[in-house]
Amino acid sequence: MTTGDAQLTARRAQGLALATVGAMAFSGKAIIVKLAYRHGVDAVTLIMYRMLFALPIFAVMAWWASRGQPALSRRDWAGVIGLGFTGYYLASFLDFAGLSYISASLERLILYLNPTLVLLLGLLLHQRHIQRWQALGMAISYGGVLMVFGHEIKLEGAEAAWGALLVFLSAVSYAFYLSFSGELVKRLGSLRLVGLATLVACLLCVGQFVLLRPFSAALVAPEVIWLSVLNATLCTAAPVLMVMMAIERIGASLTAQTGMVGPMSTILMGALILGEPFTTWVAAGTVMVLLGIFVFMRSR
Repeated sequence: MTTGDAQLTARRAQGLALATVGAMAFSGKAIIVKLAYRHGVDAVTLIMYRMLFALPIFAVMAWWASRGQPALSRRDWAGVIGLGFTGYYLASFLDFAGLSYISASLERLILYLNPTLVLLLGLLLHQRHIQRWQALGMAISYGGVLMVFGHEIKLEGAEAAWGALLVFLSAVSYAFYLSFSGELVKRLGSLRLVGLATLVACLLCVGQFVLLRPFSAALVAPEVIWLSVLNATLCTAAPVLMVMMAIERIGASLTAQTGMVGPMSTILMGALILGEPFTTWVAAGTVMVLLGIFVFMRSR
């Protein structure tokens, strides 16, 4: 093996490791949120603390990526604010709110449908054609989610339906972010866009708390504070950087396929840490979702 081949192999291994750990870290967010809810905190307060602790990290990221770059135009700022609202504020808040009603496992499976939602938005907004294999993959994955949802609604009742709807709307909101971020990514770069858009979301989440809650609501259990710090660092900022570094090494397609470990890690952590039931229905539904997304992505 030549030196160039060895370096390429090492770079590929690094990319796969970064993509795997990043996907698992992203998935841990749902576990941390469910643990925090056990201490009586609500979604508005919890997401405020998460974004408050994440704010300085993304501020540094935005500053670093903006060094030596031209100032943003009004059009760029409008795009950053819009994407920050849909991709990081609204999607995150709906996700946090939905997690108070459904299991972490179902939440992760619904969010994993995101690539199919991006394609559907492309069909609705730009009349982009859907291939037969893509349609088959979508049918399989949505069938898996419905299987797990049907099992959970029997156990939890109407609350599960409301929670699933909130999380699905979260996935739709993030799909809008992905669908409309392409032009800004080319102009600003992914690191700068993520840093600025997340800063917008941080300010919106803190502002939402100030408007909707009395300041006394900020007095929460110490466990909520530490869980929020962990959520902001290990499950928010760190995986964003790891996934971006993985894309640089192995490309977006392979990084996305490696992300299939995310739902599996969420289900495993849900069973071990939260005590969520791991039934035959959950296992079968998960396999269907992963298989459907695999078929969908291979067809692309």
